[in-house]
Amino acid sequence: MAARTKSAKDRPSYRCTECGWTTAKWLGRCPECQAWGTVEEFGGAPAVRTTAAGRVSTAALPIGQVDSRQATARSTGVGELDRVLGGGLVPGAVVLLAGEPGVGKSTLLLDVAAKAASEEHRTLYVTAEESASQVRMRADRIRAINDHLYLAAETDLSAVLGHLDAVKPSLLVLDSVQTVASPEIEGAPGGMAQVREVAGALIRASKERGMSTLLVGHVTKDGAIAGPRLLEHLVDVVLSFEGDRHARLRLVRGVKNRYGATDEVGCFELHDEGITGLADPSGLFLTRRDEPVPGTCLTVTLEGKRPLVAEVQALTVDSQIPSPRRTTSGLETSRVSMMLAVLEQRGRISSLGKRDIYSATVGGVKLTEPAADLAIALALASAASDTPLPKNLVAIGEVGLAGEVRRVTGVQRRLAEAHRLGFTHALVPTDPGKVPAGMKVTEVANMGDALRVLPRRSRTQAPQEDGARR
Repeated sequence: MAARTKSAKDRPSYRCTECGWTTAKWLGRCPECQAWGTVEEFGGAPAVRTTAAGRVSTAALPIGQVDSRQATARSTGVGELDRVLGGGLVPGAVVLLAGEPGVGKSTLLLDVAAKAASEEHRTLYVTAEESASQVRMRADRIRAINDHLYLAAETDLSAVLGHLDAVKPSLLVLDSVQTVASPEIEGAPGGMAQVREVAGALIRASKERGMSTLLVGHVTKDGAIAGPRLLEHLVDVVLSFEGDRHARLRLVRGVKNRYGATDEVGCFELHDEGITGLADPSGLFLTRRDEPVPGTCLTVTLEGKRPLVAEVQALTVDSQIPSPRRTTSGLETSRVSMMLAVLEQRGRISSLGKRDIYSATVGGVKLTEPAADLAIALALASAASDTPLPKNLVAIGEVGLAGEVRRVTGVQRRLAEAHRLGFTHALVPTDPGKVPAGMKVTEVANMGDALRVLPRRSRTQAPQEDGARR
């Protein structure tokens, strides 16, 4: 009987390749990270152990007697990054910054490392993807030279820890966590075991030394952070660096933040001399012109808590093929298709179905929130009638399939930003609340009310549409 029974060491064990969760039996879906098909067999079942009580490192105190001054944030020298972090870097905090290749992660963190370095607070920049001379060339280009900024090129975890003992920095920047490996752990750099070991060692060093740490992370083709999901749970702050490589705008979003809110967004402009923060980025999303042009409409979108004025453009031309084209840039194709259907059915604009339609945003901004629906619909209607909308007009509101204009969040904040930039007229859903003094606000309940802002001459060109608006 004993020969037929497998011991605990012989029984197989299973582990999730995404988050590292272990179990004694195979499951199709990981209960920890909810991923399908990631549980794989990796060895013997873990032995059941018990841990005896040991000596405590520090005595437990009433929470009111804990000194909170040790968690006071220190500015990074980059205001837009401080905004997202909640005031700056907290001593002992570990921040993970992830983004697509070429978006500007290394440029931003090298600028932060130089501005945060001082005689009292040294900074250590460890590059595992480039040589030290390559980083020096970038530092010269963006003017990130500081006598208290130390640079090392290492791919070995033990060497990185040795640099910490030698330099004793207040801030560590590691580029990137997926390219550093520990010689004591089997597997290639970037694997689940290696990433867990490297991140764990650096987190322990940060907490023990009171040192802030900035880790650069890779992303997958789906945009998720590469490596085990456990990495996001271990760090204190997770930031997402976004932007189109063909546009100047870059956005830093807070995904997780133990020291502040996660609804703040930092705006940056990437140029030949480096990367700079944009306290007022709305100018990137607008086209300055003396006279209004058909097919353009302005709206105010919210990126976190920050209102940004953006421009929607639309163009309609006669189609030369049986199936007209529908091309979008910076807008969701599904939202544009919905607005076309609403305009055709509720606004009685039948000419849109047989024409090629192109819609886009200015400056590379991406509009995904429903508050831009009204601006998209008005831009399409303006392009279809070849009639410009009134000058200095912004449109805010979500449009339903029944043609109704629904309320959206933050209307007062959006109107205040539009008024600050000089816009005098706004179309908003009903009951917008307090509006800025001197700004004309028109409440619209449906698309029929909204389409009345088009000049009357466009109605004489399209009698069917005019009857619908009445």
